[in-house]
Amino acid sequence: MNTVSAQQAWSHEQVEQLRGLWQRYDAQLIVAVLAIMGIGLVMVASASISIATRELGDPLYYFWRQSVYVAIGLALMLAATRIPLQAWRSLGPVLLGIGAVMLMLVFIPGLGREVNGSLRWLSFGPFNLQPSEPMKLFMVLYLAGYLVRRGELVRSTVGGFIRPMSMLAVIGVMLLFEPDYGATVVLFTTALGMLFLGGVPFWSFVGWALFVVVSMGVVVMAAPYRVERLLTFLNPWADPFGSGFQLTQALIAIGSGEWFGVGLGSSVQKLFYLPEAHTDFLFAVLAEELGMLGVLVVILLFTFVVWRAIAIGSRAEAAGHAYGAHLAYGVGLLIGVQAFVNIGVNMGILPTKGLTLPLMSYGGSSLVVNAFALGLVMRVDHELRRRA
Repeated sequence: MNTVSAQQAWSHEQVEQLRGLWQRYDAQLIVAVLAIMGIGLVMVASASISIATRELGDPLYYFWRQSVYVAIGLALMLAATRIPLQAWRSLGPVLLGIGAVMLMLVFIPGLGREVNGSLRWLSFGPFNLQPSEPMKLFMVLYLAGYLVRRGELVRSTVGGFIRPMSMLAVIGVMLLFEPDYGATVVLFTTALGMLFLGGVPFWSFVGWALFVVVSMGVVVMAAPYRVERLLTFLNPWADPFGSGFQLTQALIAIGSGEWFGVGLGSSVQKLFYLPEAHTDFLFAVLAEELGMLGVLVVILLFTFVVWRAIAIGSRAEAAGHAYGAHLAYGVGLLIGVQAFVNIGVNMGILPTKGLTLPLMSYGGSSLVVNAFALGLVMRVDHELRRRA
């Protein structure tokens, strides 16, 4: 009898704890994030089996490593929900400086690691860190604090807008020297979106947005390989076995999936036809194996996550929590822009860039940083609930 009573009491206590978590945090956002991570883990296992077997002799090599990254990401996401936002507000400039130093370290022989012609990684034994990933979050944290400290200047003077854009330009130049054009585009797009939501005068925003677009166009035209990518994107079938190979294989994969896919694990394009199947082009493999149904589920999940982040930011702004509002807006834009670009590249509506699908593609830097960023959004929501 005592045992039964103890079990009932324990069950009641667990239910109350779960109810408390539901009330203290945005449970819908947590479920959506976990669903994206879970689907990503399954798809990484499926997409990487062939290449892992051939190159490493272990069909689940990338799956096990991705599982470790997911565990680390979840731990950091949980940690982010426990740290008061005020701490990040004061650390924004420091973190931005650390991010800039990390970007410079990749150019030091022995520290920087070159992959596919790009110096984007810092090597730490069996693990690699891509500094551009934390740099994106550091910029969001810095801009959120800047918009609180200098909000009036941003809304009323040109100088208040130029100062963060100048810093962003320096960081963009460092990224382009790696080169990492995709990260530069995401960084500028997210920053411009945050400044616009922060109250930058419309015509100043339009002028600087045009300036950024023209500058990015000049950068593209200055590098022959980027011009080739642009021309390939416009007509990949003109050279399907050369410069257009990657995109044509992705389009074949997506088209083969039709409505319900060929079945999980049954992709043909991942069998050494589609390069980077478990990283940049994971979405194409997902479309082939799970069809339009799987595509819609993933797009809806990302849309929901971005919407929740923007909604939390809107609530924070209405409650007078300016830093939390700008932070939630920034993370929502960061996740949304990266997902949009990756999916657009896979579907052939954007030029090819080396950007992963957030929380899904193989790679520790992107997954861990994005999980931590979403933990910060959950912290914003938590502080709003505590105020209420």
